[in-house]
Amino acid sequence: MNATKKIVAAVLLSAASAASFAAPMVEINTTEGKIVVDLNSKAAPVTVDNFLKYANSGFYNGTIFHRVINNFMIQGGGFTKDMNQKKTGAPIKLEDKNGLKNTVGSIAMARTNDPNSATSQFFINLKDNDFLNGDSSKDGYAVFGKVVQGMDVVRKIGRTLTTSRGFYDDVPSRPVIIESVKVLK
Repeated sequence: MNATKKIVAAVLLSAASAASFAAPMVEINTTEGKIVVDLNSKAAPVTVDNFLKYANSGFYNGTIFHRVINNFMIQGGGFTKDMNQKKTGAPIKLEDKNGLKNTVGSIAMARTNDPNSATSQFFINLKDNDFLNGDSSKDGYAVFGKVVQGMDVVRKIGRTLTTSRGFYDDVPSRPVIIESVKVLK
């Protein structure tokens, strides 16, 4: 192999290697439009892996954004349009101190008071929500990516009229359905 062919082969191998480590991207298709999210598997490997397992299995198809608070966040990924909670897998370890912050457009895992209770539900921040970040004195909410396209859709969902349904407040009056979550790369 001559020197030029070796250089070309090395460049191609390097590009292929870089592509295999590229951050995963997902497209969240909703009844209000598409949202594209860049996931950060380097900072939040357990959380991204968990989210991708749900996405790849089709779990999110037909779930809704069931909690919408304008100028705060939109939350979804766990309930059907009839407000029936879907059965989930085991909870994951909290990765809230990973350097990622709950800023406008960031996606994070929802959880209960137990820091290690996140399963399928996630939320997208409509503003900087510093109080959701973890630090040495308190646990926060694990950010694992950022909206790179469709923030207008996120804001539109955030402005949806809401009501109370059963035990739940801030439920959209008209269901905002997650039709699918597709892995783009």
